[in-house]
Amino acid sequence: MKFTKVYANKIGLVFKEGNFLRAIGEGKHWLGFGESIQVFDKIGLFSTTIELSILLQDDLLQEALTVIDVKDMEFCIVFKNGNFFKVLYAGQYSFWNGVVKYDFQTVDTAGLEVSSNFDSNLFKHSAIKYFLIQHVIESYETGLLIVDGEFVKKLDSGIYNFWNNTKNINILKVDLRKQQMEVSGQELLTKDKAAIRINFDLQYQVQDIELALIKTKEVYKQIYLLMQLAIRAYIGTLTLDELLSKKQDIKDFVMETSAEKATAMGVQLISCGIRDIILPGEIKSIMNQVLIAEKKAQANTIMRREETASTRSLLNTAKLMENNEMLFRLKEMEYIEKIAEKINDISLSGGGQLIEQLQSVFSVKKK
Repeated sequence: MKFTKVYANKIGLVFKEGNFLRAIGEGKHWLGFGESIQVFDKIGLFSTTIELSILLQDDLLQEALTVIDVKDMEFCIVFKNGNFFKVLYAGQYSFWNGVVKYDFQTVDTAGLEVSSNFDSNLFKHSAIKYFLIQHVIESYETGLLIVDGEFVKKLDSGIYNFWNNTKNINILKVDLRKQQMEVSGQELLTKDKAAIRINFDLQYQVQDIELALIKTKEVYKQIYLLMQLAIRAYIGTLTLDELLSKKQDIKDFVMETSAEKATAMGVQLISCGIRDIILPGEIKSIMNQVLIAEKKAQANTIMRREETASTRSLLNTAKLMENNEMLFRLKEMEYIEKIAEKINDISLSGGGQLIEQLQSVFSVKKK
């Protein structure tokens, strides 16, 4: 016989020859011949190498423990005195009752989406994040939920949490804002076989996400190709001169020929147009020469027109002066005045006839 004592908040397991016999609580106890005791603190998780089902056959131990069975596709959240403590994975666990208050929440992850009743504040813990797949749909986006290759539903903007299980979850998202596409560097031949390059701009917006992402493969490449074909169809019907004079008309042509096809792919065409027409160096040089020649011809025409107007004005003046001696003398004096403005000094030489001649120039004869 051997005497032993078990203190408060502890419990003893009595063994004999390695076999569990009984559990003893707080107090003084006598152990029989060959018996030994293993004392445990009644705080936290109870852990032992002995099969738990054997220990639970003892009434005292069964009352002192809370047993948690976590199955596959489950996890258990342990709260200690009301606060998050830890996460338990698949397996069997036992906690001591009494000293510390433990609460347990078993969560089934076999489903698809996390229930709205689940406390989202727990998502910040890394142990729980392991079980989650989170997707964010921005305010300017919409999405499609694809599970195991099958379309499930349309997703509006928001945060979506799914369980990380055997299901294959895929979220297809599309931007619903107006977007810009550049069809740049398109090498084309005009009707008169002039090789040019076109830079084309398109503004569009996705209207039907199911048509754009499910029923159309690579929708953005499809729209790009649609624009290429429309541009080629338009350019091929015009000569270079016609293209340069009608380049603004391509918008109407592209919208008429492509808008319906784009709508069938879930996309609305908003506006489009040619940004640049790039000519080869030789053609550009010729165009510049033509432009210079045209401007010179215009300048010559204007000069001839002004000369003709000036001559006509002189002729009209001459006719007036022919019939009006006073007007002739005024015009004569006007020219003399202009000449005099350019003279600083006058030197006179000769007889009295010079004075008389000047008087005759600057005097007006009276009839």
